[in-house]
Amino acid sequence: MLKAVMEFILHLDVYLATIIQSYGNFVYVLLFFIIFIETGFVLTPFLPGDSLLFISGTFASTGALNVYILFLLLSAAAILGDTVNYWIGSYFGEKVFIRFVKQEHLEKTKLFFHHHGKKTIVLARFIPIIRTFAPFVAGIGKMSYLTFLSYNVLGGIAWVAIFVFSGFYFGNILFVKNNLTIIILIIIITSFIPAMLEYYKHKRKIRRLA
Repeated sequence: MLKAVMEFILHLDVYLATIIQSYGNFVYVLLFFIIFIETGFVLTPFLPGDSLLFISGTFASTGALNVYILFLLLSAAAILGDTVNYWIGSYFGEKVFIRFVKQEHLEKTKLFFHHHGKKTIVLARFIPIIRTFAPFVAGIGKMSYLTFLSYNVLGGIAWVAIFVFSGFYFGNILFVKNNLTIIILIIIITSFIPAMLEYYKHKRKIRRLA
């Protein structure tokens, strides 16, 4: 399962090209669904996010997709996904999912909330795994929905805009075209750095207090 997911993530360009050639505009539905699921359910943090948005933008730069439809559609998917995740956390809470999710991911997200407060809803958009767990934890913590919604909309639009338009404007560069797999790997590795640094600081703090 994990191997298949990694294969899909690392060769997004190949898979998307095939889907566009075979199904045309159906690709918009698929992209909406993936972004919605990736942000909407704590059980699916392994789905591609940053890399998928970037690759979608690169296809838009070739004319295969419309960049403005992508931006509007995927922003809506990201905002709706976080909203669903928030209400799942609010109604069902942590206890329902305790058997299905890694406690380590929940603890990292709670730690991130502790350091960054409400801004976590925006900042988490750019950090895999924490992005999926942040709205869930906000729901568990009964954050005011209007407060959550304002940060959700801001974060969702910013996240989609940065990666889709980065792919759109840099996708035609020859180096990017010839090294998409490397670019995807760099995006994935870079996006994990903030969470790893936060976790490292937390461990150091615990060691100092011990």
